[in-house]
Amino acid sequence: MPFLTDPVLAVGTLAGHPQPTLPADGGLVLRPWRAADAPAVHRVFQDPVMHRWHARSADSEDEVAGWIRDWHRAWEEEREAQWAVTGADRDALLGRVALREMRLDDGVAEVAYWTAPAARGGGVAARAATALAHWALDEVGFHRLELLHAVGNEASCRVAVRSGFAFEGTKRSALLHPDGWHDMHLHARVRGD
Repeated sequence: MPFLTDPVLAVGTLAGHPQPTLPADGGLVLRPWRAADAPAVHRVFQDPVMHRWHARSADSEDEVAGWIRDWHRAWEEEREAQWAVTGADRDALLGRVALREMRLDDGVAEVAYWTAPAARGGGVAARAATALAHWALDEVGFHRLELLHAVGNEASCRVAVRSGFAFEGTKRSALLHPDGWHDMHLHARVRGD
């Protein structure tokens, strides 16, 4: 049965090119992950704040190295796109920003982020999410970007708002964390916002 609409983004839109390095305000850089980032990511995932708001843990640097290899494959397969957020030197890891759950046909993806403990409170996540949104919506041609965070994660809500993601509602009991089911706030940006 044929679809009545054309795909928003064609297969190969992303994978047909190397993953780009993107500039962000304040001298931040969004760059593809390197194998050498594994120790820094592992350290971030030992932080109790990460355990509170993320459903994943990291037991070893080798495990994280596997994540990085998967992030590279995910770009090639157009499943998701993950970037390390650094300063202008492109070395010190400040955080991560990603497009997850990409549906090219619909032109929709989910924005996700985290920041390293030492980088929190400085606007890193908001600047990175803003840069990623501009690239995805204005350069690539995605139509809609969604952003979800636990209702209790007020810092993440501030990031969403500062990044131009409008609050759309609450998804009840939508994500399982170690402490139980969390209601999630849904924010979104659409092309032209």
